[in-house]
Amino acid sequence: MSALAAPIGAPRPATELAAEVAAIERRTAEYAERARAANTRRAYRADWAHFAAWCATYGAEPLPADPRLVARYLVAHAGALRVVTLQRRLSAIQYVHRHAGLDFDARQRDLREVWRGIRRTHGTASRGKAPTVTEELRALVSTCDPTRLLGVRDRALLLLGFAGCLRRSELVGLDVADVARHADGLVLALGRSKTDQEGAGAEKGVPHGARAETCPVRALEQWLAASGVREGPLFRAVSRHGHVGAARLSDRAVARVVKHAVAAARTRALAAGNVALAATFDPARYAGHSLRAGFITSAAAAGVSTLDIMRHSLHTREETLRKYVRHATVFRQNAAARVGL
Repeated sequence: MSALAAPIGAPRPATELAAEVAAIERRTAEYAERARAANTRRAYRADWAHFAAWCATYGAEPLPADPRLVARYLVAHAGALRVVTLQRRLSAIQYVHRHAGLDFDARQRDLREVWRGIRRTHGTASRGKAPTVTEELRALVSTCDPTRLLGVRDRALLLLGFAGCLRRSELVGLDVADVARHADGLVLALGRSKTDQEGAGAEKGVPHGARAETCPVRALEQWLAASGVREGPLFRAVSRHGHVGAARLSDRAVARVVKHAVAAARTRALAAGNVALAATFDPARYAGHSLRAGFITSAAAAGVSTLDIMRHSLHTREETLRKYVRHATVFRQNAAARVGL
């Protein structure tokens, strides 16, 4: 009979109990750590290190932190850091205290008033990265060399990321087994994501494209055929000699692929003497999220309902989409166009 199956009330050695309690505490800490996405935990670690270093400079104790000390920390960096970054720093400080079993009152009066004043003074609309809308995506895809394995992979990654309205983590997290062929296209089985931290999973359909050169289904089939990938990670590193690695791409690799394609499109536009077009392809303005943002923007501009966009993007809150929809429909039924100027 195992220790856990021992009759209730049966005496057990103190050393055995201590070992069991220690094991449970370790597992408790592990589960608590996994309550946040890996990217969030990585950002929180960096944020906490920044706060702890600032405290050390002034001889202050970061843990437990006095809310008034945190208020001074926020003031010291207000204006230099964006409000959204300061918000994450504050969340990281709260997270570390909870993880350590310590109380931290973010509603303490001084901290609350200071934070409110910072947001009112420095708060601005989120600038974000530029969305890669359909027309721009075609230009990016056209820069992918179909004679090189790297170009075949990048083309598939760009088109599937856009058509699937996938987050970077979802895109690189796909395995071959997660992709099912269907008469109408592909069905993607998604695991844990930003809005699905419990890992319940979801299915997402990616239909055939109307154009052969931008069809995500055809692009993915060409990548799988050319790479010989049959199982495991769907998207992998490709060396300059055309060797396909075993490990999956990181989410940061998606941003590199997007930026590389943007830079190539910019070079092509400059070579053609189209300076205005080249100006739109600034790699600094684009990131991995540009694919997902671009799909939402393009769908809204095409008149797709918010509900249908949310069904595909798997957003859980309508307000999250509003910034994309406003950008896409800024000239639709615009009152200024009707006043006779």
